[in-house]
Amino acid sequence: MNTYATLPIEISHGEGSYLYDINDKKYIDFTSGIGVNSLGYNNALWKEAITSQLNSFQHLSNIFSNGSTIALAKKLTELSGMSKAFFANSGAEANECAIKLARKYSFNKYGQGRGTILSLKQSFHGRTLATLTATGQDKFHNYFFPFPEGFDYVIANSISDLKEKLTSDVCAIMMEAIQGEGGVHPLDKDFVLEACKLAKDNDVLVIFDEVQCGIARTGNLFGYNSFNITPDIVTCAKGLGAGLPIGAVLCNENLSTTLVPGDHGSTFGGNPVVCAGGLSVLNQLCNTDSYNEIIYKGEYIKQSILNENIKIVKDVRGLGLMLGIEIYGYSSIIQNKALEKGLLVLTAGKNVIRLLPPLNITMEDVKTGVDTLVSVLS
Repeated sequence: MNTYATLPIEISHGEGSYLYDINDKKYIDFTSGIGVNSLGYNNALWKEAITSQLNSFQHLSNIFSNGSTIALAKKLTELSGMSKAFFANSGAEANECAIKLARKYSFNKYGQGRGTILSLKQSFHGRTLATLTATGQDKFHNYFFPFPEGFDYVIANSISDLKEKLTSDVCAIMMEAIQGEGGVHPLDKDFVLEACKLAKDNDVLVIFDEVQCGIARTGNLFGYNSFNITPDIVTCAKGLGAGLPIGAVLCNENLSTTLVPGDHGSTFGGNPVVCAGGLSVLNQLCNTDSYNEIIYKGEYIKQSILNENIKIVKDVRGLGLMLGIEIYGYSSIIQNKALEKGLLVLTAGKNVIRLLPPLNITMEDVKTGVDTLVSVLS
């Protein structure tokens, strides 16, 4: 169907941080499949992990346990300090589960009438009907009527608006540490801290959607780590699978027994092959040395562009290797010009160029990509 505005190239293969088209033209990839290919292309350890699991079995019903899925759940909960994990197939599915988990917790404690989820304006949480409704952008709230009830929207970084919307029917507030699809806007720390305090005082759950900025993308395990807070529920996906479909929901001890058999499930969620790959991702990327490299490379990109004082560049923002360049002009023009010069970049709206390179990209490739981008912007 006519659902994607594709760029005018066809990819044949990839290696490291490079993609090659069918004419064997080489491109430095600053997109990583919209933050999915966290280990780039043809990563040996990741391939070994999934191949080893494939040689045993490719899928099991969730009525059986298996070592691969359990190992990933154990590693995720240990790294995050959370209690339990549920595996789905995408970020949208993970956010659906988070919504259900929050609503059941509130129902168990308070009964009906307390199921409203607050999200932030300019947020993005997925394309299922519930997560589309949770998304705080009016342009997504069209065509697919009727939309589910039980959602309201807070102006990002506005405590006064949050206090106004934090009525007695609210059970949770959902946030992204950096609003990726909304234009790569990091949340203000003071807002997050105050929001978490208000939530705690009102027994409202805090959900962090880490689908795009989680799994080392910002130079921490999760984007919310930069705020020194602990949410009740965390969702992740994208980079955790490094190219295979996965979503995960983590919850604290307080919510660990909320869902019981029959409340939620997924045929393919927790697939052992995908989980084996996810464990390889965590082992390779989620450590102090890796975090420091990601932060360093991100700062290099940001400062290199800012130091050029390019006329059309209005702002460069983000953390680690999740960056947005706001320009005076159309980001799609820059995207196509960069493509011609062998650099792949993303957009986030009409005037923001979004950069999500593989997290293990070499410094040499970072510098070459930045030089190309500066040339195009100039």
